[in-house]
Amino acid sequence: MNVFDRLERRAGGLAFPGFLRYYALFHVLVFALQFIRPDIGELFEFDREKILAGEVWRVATMFFAESQFGPPTLMSVIWLFFAVSIVFMISDGIEEAWGAFKASLFYYAGIVLVLIMNFIYPVGIPASGVVLYGSAFLAFATLYPRKEILLFFIIPVQIRFLGMFAAFLVVMNAIAQPILLPFYLVAYANYFIWAGLPALRGTVRHIEAGQRKRRFKSALLEEEEAFHRCVVCHRNDVADPEMEFRIGADGKEYCTEHLPK
Repeated sequence: MNVFDRLERRAGGLAFPGFLRYYALFHVLVFALQFIRPDIGELFEFDREKILAGEVWRVATMFFAESQFGPPTLMSVIWLFFAVSIVFMISDGIEEAWGAFKASLFYYAGIVLVLIMNFIYPVGIPASGVVLYGSAFLAFATLYPRKEILLFFIIPVQIRFLGMFAAFLVVMNAIAQPILLPFYLVAYANYFIWAGLPALRGTVRHIEAGQRKRRFKSALLEEEEAFHRCVVCHRNDVADPEMEFRIGADGKEYCTEHLPK
């Protein structure tokens, strides 16, 4: 039983099935509210001074302050529909692999880490609300690397390649803005803990298992191909071509070192 199983036995009520779906729907709501209040982002964004002054709702609404799709247009609506479809697929895939409880803790950790870093940094970090999508997407790509999706509803592509591209963009952004490097390291810590490190350990175990399998097959091959074999030390003419073998008085085969006098 791993740590998540033990936690679920004690605090299973923390599970929130479909959490990422609802998270995405809140972004859709903010996008729709832009029709009525174009300045909705300013009311929702992170502002440390205003939060400490009493506008505590910003602690939650900061994650939805930006829809990332700009002003409402036909093209932005199409992009929004495509993005939400991908998020729903990611949500279902992660919960299928981990279960609702472990997936929920993954999302909660991501939100808390982003919130902490916003308070630590001297200024609010823009687009903090989409970091959770980034870590969830990388986790999904790690869990289902060969799953294919239709990019732009047309081009089939394996999710692992999109995950590599997303990780590349994060790294390049951190290089371009070194001040954000600590933020990215902390904000994506939930990915490394929940998906990255377990995947790395699984890869190491797979490599070790492959090496053991090759050694086993090599030993079997030696056993099958050997023509001479000592009944005492079990050395054979394949493993030790220079060794000489003799038939003893008992009719068994021995190497010269163990041949009975």
